[in-house]
Amino acid sequence: MKKYTFNQLSLIQYILIIFETQVGIGVLSLPRDLAIAAGTDGWISIVLGSILSTLVSLVVIRIMNKNPESTLFELLSQYFGTMAGKSIYVLWILYTAYAASVVLFSTVNIVKLWIVPDIKESILMILFIIPIYIITKHGIRVIGHFAELVFIISLWMPFLLLYALKDTHWLFLLPIGKEGLSPILSTVKPTVLSFLGFELAFILFPFLKDKKSASKGIIIGNSLSMIVFVIVTVICFVRFSPDEIKDYAYPTLNLLKLIQLPFLERLEIIFLSVYLFTLFMTIIPYLYTAVLGVSELFGKQDHRNMLRIVMCLWLCSSFFFVPSSSQINQMGKSWGTAGAYFAYMFPIFLWIYGWIFHPTRKAQKQ
Repeated sequence: MKKYTFNQLSLIQYILIIFETQVGIGVLSLPRDLAIAAGTDGWISIVLGSILSTLVSLVVIRIMNKNPESTLFELLSQYFGTMAGKSIYVLWILYTAYAASVVLFSTVNIVKLWIVPDIKESILMILFIIPIYIITKHGIRVIGHFAELVFIISLWMPFLLLYALKDTHWLFLLPIGKEGLSPILSTVKPTVLSFLGFELAFILFPFLKDKKSASKGIIIGNSLSMIVFVIVTVICFVRFSPDEIKDYAYPTLNLLKLIQLPFLERLEIIFLSVYLFTLFMTIIPYLYTAVLGVSELFGKQDHRNMLRIVMCLWLCSSFFFVPSSSQINQMGKSWGTAGAYFAYMFPIFLWIYGWIFHPTRKAQKQ
């Protein structure tokens, strides 16, 4: 990773990239998903999902600590050989490119529904891919700085949601565990998928200046995501009735519609306009991982050519493929299914394989 030393990340940037990649769409839609599956006990599933994602995150860091100067591509080639390593890496590239695409199409759909219903999707796509391209083309260092900027300009948002506690019914949460343990445990699966983003530690770790703090950083990132998810979910649960919340695709935005200020209307539009930066911070790390992966695959140091190709594909697709809300929902589910394999099962498999493989490799060298 010596060729990337000028693009190093600070610990704060590392934490914020993971945190902002995770929250994204989940902040808007997770309360409804949990309410449908587990009722108002869904917030407990968030805590359990956070614990599971943190444990797997530490597995990722443990793997990378054994190979601190290797990229994921180099690591896979060392473990599985050139051909098998490239094949697995191609699957990783496809996964991250698909994740970025799903979030982008979801963002276009949300903005069209809530802010500008009469505008064409292709226009929104152009407006979105311009800042995404500008930030991504400059590499991980600029992405880290952008993550810091997004965090600063988003600090007011939690306080705005707390304002919605004015007319709440805390009895909606009682009794805790009223649906039993089974719904809570069954809801852990969609909850852990809301924490997708920590798997990018495979890519971020080599760029991190203080690699000894990688475990601490990823724990903090997951914990921040858990706190945000719990706060948003609980506020939605106590503001809407258990049946009412199921009717809203994005309960957080419906919650903001209820906030009335004497000097401001349509607060959800202002919120969503600023929240676009956070949604971009879900798209950009996945996109950068995909284009960087293709560049490594072909031995190129410049990822910008591949980035331009992806931008053109996204723009062209907006003229021929306009997914409906139900199609976007299905795309999100398929991303979640892929994420279960790449973010949760893959690190565990790689750790077990490396635990067996390393002694064998050392013995061969000796």
